Amino acid sequence: MAGRYGAAFRPLRPAGAADHGNGGDAVDEDRTRVVLADDDVLLREGLASLLERSGFEVVGQAGNADELLALVRERRPVLAVVDIRMPPTHTTEGLDAARVIREEFPETGVLMLSAHVEVDQAMELLAAGHRVGYLLKSRVTDVADFVETLERIAHGGSVVDPALVTELITARRRHDPLELLTDREREVLALMAEGRSNAGIAHKLWITEGTVEKHVRSIMSRMRLPETEDDHRRVLAVLAFLESR
Repeated sequence: MAGRYGAAFRPLRPAGAADHGNGGDAVDEDRTRVVLADDDVLLREGLASLLERSGFEVVGQAGNADELLALVRERRPVLAVVDIRMPPTHTTEGLDAARVIREEFPETGVLMLSAHVEVDQAMELLAAGHRVGYLLKSRVTDVADFVETLERIAHGGSVVDPALVTELITARRRHDPLELLTDREREVLALMAEGRSNAGIAHKLWITEGTVEKHVRSIMSRMRLPETEDDHRRVLAVLAFLESR
């Protein structure tokens, strides 16, 4: 059955069961190991199918936070894709589990998924460091972008959904320094917060990389943020400032 992610759903298997192409406990060292946590079985299976077809190795699935933590401790994945709201209360179980994963296994990347923009729930974990991301479930319909997001996090990057950035920017307070930014600088800031490099921003906005560098310097100056060549620190600095607006 074709899902909204453009990939067929596979037959269901118990949550937490590993899925290996060679059977047993064989591990393909060339594929990025991922665990999935979502109580929506069809969504979870659709994601698993999509990721397997995209070259990832889904080593386990979970329907609640306890199963997720058990999987991460046993399988030691490179990535954990986690729904923020899971049983029993469907509030912050997934987010709480993500915090534990970050504390116990800082080398494991975490991508949080949510059906809605939840600024307060996302900011603490996003500000904690690299190998972390926040994405709306509606964005998963773009397979190429979703795969790129996972690869970026697996390689140490930080990724923020544009909708979250927009929410932060539009919810600014009176006398917010963001009011000093031009429309183009706001566009650059949003792409910076997504984790894109200057070259990536230039490609996205159809401008030169030199122009992007000028915009970044201007943004840093207007917002009184230190300039740095480190992409991760740059993203975290922007997020920290937006959080304290």
